[in-house]
Amino acid sequence: MEFVEVREGLSKILVPKAERIYDAPVFYNPIMALNRDISVLALGVLKPGTVLDALSATGIRGIRYALETPAEEVWLNDINPDAFNLILKNVRLNLGLEGKPLGEKRVAFEGEKRVVANLDDANRLMAEKFRHFDFLDLDPFGSPVEFLDTALRSVKRRGVLAVTATDTGVLCGAYRHACRRKYLAEPIRGELCHEAGLRILIATVVRYAAKYDLGVEVLLAYYRDHYFRAFLRLKSGARKADESLSNLGYLRQDANGRFEYETTFLPEKPSAYGPLWLGPLKTQEFVDEMLNLAGAHPLSHRKTLPFLETLAGELDIPFHYDTHALARRNNLQVGKLAGIIEALRERGYRATRTHFSPMAVKTDAPFEDVLEVLKSLQ
Repeated sequence: MEFVEVREGLSKILVPKAERIYDAPVFYNPIMALNRDISVLALGVLKPGTVLDALSATGIRGIRYALETPAEEVWLNDINPDAFNLILKNVRLNLGLEGKPLGEKRVAFEGEKRVVANLDDANRLMAEKFRHFDFLDLDPFGSPVEFLDTALRSVKRRGVLAVTATDTGVLCGAYRHACRRKYLAEPIRGELCHEAGLRILIATVVRYAAKYDLGVEVLLAYYRDHYFRAFLRLKSGARKADESLSNLGYLRQDANGRFEYETTFLPEKPSAYGPLWLGPLKTQEFVDEMLNLAGAHPLSHRKTLPFLETLAGELDIPFHYDTHALARRNNLQVGKLAGIIEALRERGYRATRTHFSPMAVKTDAPFEDVLEVLKSLQ
């Protein structure tokens, strides 16, 4: 296996040389540097003691956690022997340490921080390490659903679970039956699909967590490129679980673009999409602290800081109006987004851009007023 060295954050990582990333024997995706930047900043705010990167591949995420965050003990795991051997190379390269074998499938590196490389099925490792981790990161290829049960038992009851889903086609309704099978939810197509898909993902974790009398607080959740990402703080107790379940509900959308949603455990009307999370997608203080850290941190992706600024400034209410889709649905010409936002604010409504679409607005204005603004700016 031939390698090339890449640098990301404070790390230098050997990755397999391949013409296409999907042809490599161990997966590495440079596009996810922004995802890893945000994750590093999240750990900088949370300051967890024990961390698991359950599906490590090259080890880049876990190594960045060890180098760039206050985490005291970082576990890197993969089921692929090639990945495990590459993780060992990369840990030695970055930490300058020789590891101590703890059996055939586990090596510990003891320095300023403890780093453990592990070769195993992620579910088996998480089942073994019951309530061990303050922060547990699931970044699978596809859906995280098959790992949720063991992850929720491996993370501490007041810990943080970070979840990535790259099966956007499933969550966004392109594969409706797959969404029903994996997430027990009805997805929506069209301009609301990305926000609805993210909210279906969160709702799924909420339902899984409730089985263990765990509630969920969303620290930050977003959509980007080809994936969804959510940082979820667990809350211990049946009452907290019930409170989280009370934020689940359903979405409906008319042909003209008008949408409505209801917070309920079961839909009262037909043609509803969900169940999905209707609570907040961020904790403002958490995102503001991440922004403060970002100013002094060696970020790898030039778009990380602007993206975080968009998330911090975004109005945190369910769903948005895509101005181009709304104009198309109602036979209108669309004006500039900045002008639409300004006009809505002049009418006394809150309105901001949203990361879900560069052509969309988040606002608490009713549908009729949004449509009126679009008409007035033609």
